[in-house]
Amino acid sequence: MTDATNARIGVMFDRDWAPESLPGFAREAEALGVDDLWVVEDLGWNGGVSAAAVALGATERLRVGIGIAPAPLRSPALLAMELATLARVFPGRLVAGIGHGVREWMESVGVAPRSPLTLLEETITSVRALLRGERVELDGREVRLDGVRLVHPPVQVPPVVAGVVRPRSLELSGRVADGTLIAEGHGPQDLANTRALTAKGGAGSDHTLTVLAFACVGDDPDDVARTLHPHTEGHGGWLGRPQEDVFTVSGTAAEAVGHIGELAAAGADTVVLRIVGEEPLRQLADVLDALGRRSGR
Repeated sequence: MTDATNARIGVMFDRDWAPESLPGFAREAEALGVDDLWVVEDLGWNGGVSAAAVALGATERLRVGIGIAPAPLRSPALLAMELATLARVFPGRLVAGIGHGVREWMESVGVAPRSPLTLLEETITSVRALLRGERVELDGREVRLDGVRLVHPPVQVPPVVAGVVRPRSLELSGRVADGTLIAEGHGPQDLANTRALTAKGGAGSDHTLTVLAFACVGDDPDDVARTLHPHTEGHGGWLGRPQEDVFTVSGTAAEAVGHIGELAAAGADTVVLRIVGEEPLRQLADVLDALGRRSGR
């Protein structure tokens, strides 16, 4: 992809927003014409599967992504059951993201694995097989499944994507997942590296790349910078890079579309906006207008 107009555009329902506002937000986002809505599962905030169910039930066509279910918190069998239920009721509208989870958070609830890479591989492999209706026998290092099979596997199997950052995890994603979900702050150069690492792991041309991006859209550059600052500062620390190197989709609507185009040119199939600041739906509408993709309301 080389054109922002060809990329799928998604919006994140931020973890800090009250869960009871999710149905209305999802309906409004769908009415604006966005392609995806992504929900978050971070320890102490919202449950990803339940949030996805709320968003799917409130809308008619939106694709809903779970970004991401931490593998240590989830039995692969239970996770596959939950995903299968959603995929049966809402066929073709679910993307399941699975990741390592934040190590400190996993330790705080006593589920930190011996080998995060092994756990993620065994979880994704098992979940995908169960969703395909297979009987799974696995006596792995982290996961044990003794002849488990879903009674109601989905007719349309949802894609399972790995939400990962580090090089070995990206290679793993290319080997075992349907796609890769990249965290906020990663720019075009990072995406080129991501594509190379997933390809090294064995990803084919059908391996999708979904990119989360902080977004702030407005005509006052100083106001946009002030609004973004606390988010990019903290995220820069997490990524281990200077704050000014944290990539965002920001500026005027036209500038934001240009940044989306940069990500699409670097290989992003879907760009998910994590909108910060006031009136997130207005900001989303401005981007969709600039893309020429806003629906009539």
